[in-house]
Amino acid sequence: MTKGIVTFKPRQVTKTLLSVLSHRAQDILKKRYGLGDLSDRMTLESIGKEYGITRERVRQIENFAISSIRRAAAFGNAQPVFDELKTVMQEYGTVVKEKDFLEYLSQDPSYQNHIHFLLVLGDYFEKLREDDQFHHRWTVDKNVSDKIERSIISLYKELSDDELVLEGDMLARFLGHIKKDLKHVEDIILARRWLMLSKLVNVNPLGEWGRANSPNVRARGIRDLAYLVLRNHGSPMHFREVALAIGKKFNKKAHEATVHNELIKDKRFILVGRGLYALSEWGYERGVVREVIRQILTREGPLTKNELIEKVMKERHVKENTVLVNLQNSKYFRKDKKGRYAPV
Repeated sequence: MTKGIVTFKPRQVTKTLLSVLSHRAQDILKKRYGLGDLSDRMTLESIGKEYGITRERVRQIENFAISSIRRAAAFGNAQPVFDELKTVMQEYGTVVKEKDFLEYLSQDPSYQNHIHFLLVLGDYFEKLREDDQFHHRWTVDKNVSDKIERSIISLYKELSDDELVLEGDMLARFLGHIKKDLKHVEDIILARRWLMLSKLVNVNPLGEWGRANSPNVRARGIRDLAYLVLRNHGSPMHFREVALAIGKKFNKKAHEATVHNELIKDKRFILVGRGLYALSEWGYERGVVREVIRQILTREGPLTKNELIEKVMKERHVKENTVLVNLQNSKYFRKDKKGRYAPV
């Protein structure tokens, strides 16, 4: 068997299994699971309206029909199909995100619906429903599933709210948690698939992982995208460069004026030169040059002209003369007998 590709034909298998039912029961399951000509799955309520019955009655017919299939000889004859599907799921990761697993098998929505129906029928497969922490997922080993979910929650708890981690480092950290329960797991491909089960952690457009609710991961507006651009660049950028980079990296139109306005409003960014922005987390001080000089002197104590220029230039991209002009303002700065400057 080729890994990830089933050798049976799902449509033929489901057709045989459905044939043991009455026409109405067949039709309801086809509509409910998207097994007919249309791949869209219908709700209990919409099916009930077509038949003039309650949604609860539709549910009863659905449950009885599935039970009838499981009791039929055709279901026993299809056991090799379920065995093969179980093996594929084990190879994919034992616990799998429903959407990703179905897309792994096929990009055809109709084909996916037939596979999904076989998962519903099969004794091996347990569906774990979506909640606040995890997406819809299936498993053939609940014990393994529980251990993986505990590892994800432990990983989430050790991340700070705004922390971003490169994918390789994130997977290594995750494997460190997993190995506490599943000692022989080394596969980073499996680790990434398991991380995608979670709603707690996620990856941003630049491939960096963090808490899913962080704006650094769930980047939506221009401000968040600008933050990622600057962080990825690693040094101050002009707002025009930021706008251009947003367009290139995220395929999102960003007007220069809009980017400039957004950067001014957000405390994550510091204006360090004419139109030049840095991230406040890099240690830059907020304020005009005079205020930056005062903050440095308050923090460091009296400094010589050259010492001050060196420190200010790390905070602002300005000319040396700009620093000197500000130092001459006796309302804010004084010079001691050793030629050092201090705030007034």
